[in-house]
Amino acid sequence: MRKIVSWLFLLLALTSCYNRGPVTPDAWNLTERQLDSISFYTTHHYTQGYNFVVSADSLRILEQQEEMMPVPDILTAEIQAGDVTMPMLSMIDSLKLRHNDHLVVADIRTVPTDSVDSVWVKVARDQLTQGWVREHDLLAAVSPDDPISQFIDVFSDVHLLVFLAFCAIVGGAYGVRRLLRKGAKIVHFNDIPSFYPTLLCLLVAASAVLYSSIQNFAPEMWRHFYYHPSLNPYALPWHLGLFVTSVWAILIVAIATVDDVRHHLPLGGTVLYLGGLAAVCAVDYVVFSVTTLYYIGYPLLVAYIVFAIHRLSLQKSL
Repeated sequence: MRKIVSWLFLLLALTSCYNRGPVTPDAWNLTERQLDSISFYTTHHYTQGYNFVVSADSLRILEQQEEMMPVPDILTAEIQAGDVTMPMLSMIDSLKLRHNDHLVVADIRTVPTDSVDSVWVKVARDQLTQGWVREHDLLAAVSPDDPISQFIDVFSDVHLLVFLAFCAIVGGAYGVRRLLRKGAKIVHFNDIPSFYPTLLCLLVAASAVLYSSIQNFAPEMWRHFYYHPSLNPYALPWHLGLFVTSVWAILIVAIATVDDVRHHLPLGGTVLYLGGLAAVCAVDYVVFSVTTLYYIGYPLLVAYIVFAIHRLSLQKSL
């Protein structure tokens, strides 16, 4: 009898170890529209209810999607260019949104018969101002309604980076030359006995390389971060978490640099030194951001680290 009872207890114990998990009978009880919305979100990174702000000078939207379907290929270019005549407007009513208008995505529809862009998005500025626009026209004229995303917009323009690189290199070289002629202190060349300025420059260069690397090798991850930015590195994939950590490190080291320079130089020299340091950091950011897009930034970063540490050791030995 004892053996039978023991076997029963053992069987009961083994059975009780099995966890079936929470019973959620409605977890997958989703409508087809909800499933489509989830699928759209995973590939486009935004969905109904998402907020945009108009970053272009203007954006044309069409009031009625049903009425515009037969003729969008003919009229869209003229509507976007603003060359819409009165007879055309009688066929399709359009609205013009202005720069900095705040929009919300009200609806999304797929139109397989549209040969230009099968995705149409309905956006609303307010209850009276709503309309439809092709997705590629919308995304070209708006940015996410988030200050981090808009900050990313400014620093993601390759053409702007190339222009800034030219200006930063020319201006930085001229500034360094003038400072060296005056015998002023400047990072890498006539530095103060502190590691913080060099560390700040290296952090900026490394962050620029990491920033461009994510854009090169994980563009969809970067796009999702662009639509849903966060300054918490622990809430992000490790690549993005590392980048956000480097940004926080730059801020912390920058504060330490200002405090340390203030103890080594008088007020006038401090202002002059920090101005030169800012110029060098600007050159580092622009040069390494652009060159990494073409894979030149990696060996350049190694060479820069060696150069910076070598120059710092020479300054300390003097």
